[in-house]
Amino acid sequence: MGRRAFLGTLAGGLLAAPLAVQAQQAAKTATIGILRSGSPPDVYVEVFRQGLRELGYVENRSIAIDVRYARGDPDQLVALARELAQLKVDVLVASGLPAIVAAKHATSIIPIVVAAIGGDPVADGIVASLARPGGNITGLTIGPPELEGKRLDLLKEAVPGLSRVVALVNHDSAALKRRAVESAARKLGVTLQTQEVRELREFEGAFAAMHKGRLDALMVLSDSLFTNHRARIVDLAAKSRLPAVYDVRLFPESGGLMSYGPNIADLFRRAATYVDKILKGARPADLPIEQPTKFELVINLKTAKALGLTIPPSLLLRADEVIE
Repeated sequence: MGRRAFLGTLAGGLLAAPLAVQAQQAAKTATIGILRSGSPPDVYVEVFRQGLRELGYVENRSIAIDVRYARGDPDQLVALARELAQLKVDVLVASGLPAIVAAKHATSIIPIVVAAIGGDPVADGIVASLARPGGNITGLTIGPPELEGKRLDLLKEAVPGLSRVVALVNHDSAALKRRAVESAARKLGVTLQTQEVRELREFEGAFAAMHKGRLDALMVLSDSLFTNHRARIVDLAAKSRLPAVYDVRLFPESGGLMSYGPNIADLFRRAATYVDKILKGARPADLPIEQPTKFELVINLKTAKALGLTIPPSLLLRADEVIE
């Protein structure tokens, strides 16, 4: 081979090598693991998928999505989180405190995006701070515990003469929320009692105890356990004839009286932007935890009528949606 031909071949090889590496990198499919406490069908996962599509990702081409459902069994969350970690997914997405804790215990290396978490993630030991989370976790909250107090305020406005309220709480994640509600109850002059549960099979006994208490209304404190079993809670509240306030619109859409809180679907759509930033090289430790700035009030008038309750016009005017 002549000298000129040799140099041409060498240069071509040197140019081709980085192009081949780039082609391999471009062809790499990022895998996103999603850990959920509930069961399919899951509107929030579909919203998350849509958020990724809007950012230009194509499922089964540029990304793959592996969803694991605990189907209401909290003990399954730990095993499912470990499975996703062992698969070495590129990003792990979780929502609700039990799933997030399971993901945190499963890996300290894989980036974790919190799609929605209640309470105080700093006090709960999830992140070091909201501004600089540190570690491998970042994402979005559903708002501070003080939101529970705002829900009690709205419930008092909706139910004339409200004086005795029961708060349904998950014993495993209730401390901060309970204190917020107790503080609000004192300010509003409302007598508050709490009814603790840990799992679905305790719901019926809890409502039976409420029925004996001559209560005026019910608060269901935000928790993934309750959201996952919202149909059962709404049914038991209706049978007990208890006006109830909840944290997310899924409850009034399922027949509950009213809800006040962030739009969870929007949070899952925003979670897709966190995943996008991480896949492009951002570190979770440097991405601030985002808190919602807009909250929505949803009222189910059909349920109000069934309870013999007249919602004040001033409250209806402030509602973001009225279900009739």
